Amino acid sequence: MSTALVTGASDGIGLQFCRILADRGYDLILVARRKDKLDDIGKNLTAAKGITCTVISADLSKPQAAQKLFQATQKKNLQVDLLINNAGLLHNGLFTELDLGAQENMIRVNMLALTSLTHLFANDMAGRGGGHILNLASLAAWTPIPSQNVYAATKAYVLSFTQALHNELKAAGTGVVVTALCPGYTATKMMDNPDQGGKLMIPDGLMQSAEEVARQGINACLAGKPTLIPGFSNRMTAWMTRLFSKMTLARIAGSFYRKNMRQYPQIRG
Repeated sequence: MSTALVTGASDGIGLQFCRILADRGYDLILVARRKDKLDDIGKNLTAAKGITCTVISADLSKPQAAQKLFQATQKKNLQVDLLINNAGLLHNGLFTELDLGAQENMIRVNMLALTSLTHLFANDMAGRGGGHILNLASLAAWTPIPSQNVYAATKAYVLSFTQALHNELKAAGTGVVVTALCPGYTATKMMDNPDQGGKLMIPDGLMQSAEEVARQGINACLAGKPTLIPGFSNRMTAWMTRLFSKMTLARIAGSFYRKNMRQYPQIRG
């Protein structure tokens, strides 16, 4: 039986990854900050699907978090066949007004932890002759986005890093496949979370379900694809970014985000 490790497994796309993989008979390693929530998810999936779930609580914004997570799997003698680097942070608003520490944490989770986990598990997989890694990028990776500038930049890094690594590992004959998943607007708490700054007002018709995004991402990774953009309109959007300069894209995106961004009301004690 194969084993998958999913970061950010407690909700949203991460939880859907877990449910889909459990349906397919994968044992799971569930990783997120909230152990109590992971415990409940693990118990439910074990009871419903007869799989084995291992819970590891980790805050990937902390120093050496990726190394400690990898070491924890080694100590438990867990062999990871599919790594899904799903954990990510998002902050909306003016760069100079957003909390610097929060933006630094976003960089650490979205880029550093993902890179470190990919390095550690790719080496382990290559030593065994193969494996799969799915890295969560975003449609935002294709465009510089004012009011989401650091987030979009981190996702551009994930996309570029993953595409280059896909070629590198394939050329080296490692048997390890690395895939970048680039979803557009997805119906998760990331679209409505007071902790991340403003709220982007998006019509429901532009939203994809987290389940469909997760399903397409898993299928693409297991099929050996380097990149997947789920949804026809999202693929068209990414294609259209090739027609304009980066500064033109920034002006278009900036105008859209300024028009559609709303601030959460302040709660006074």
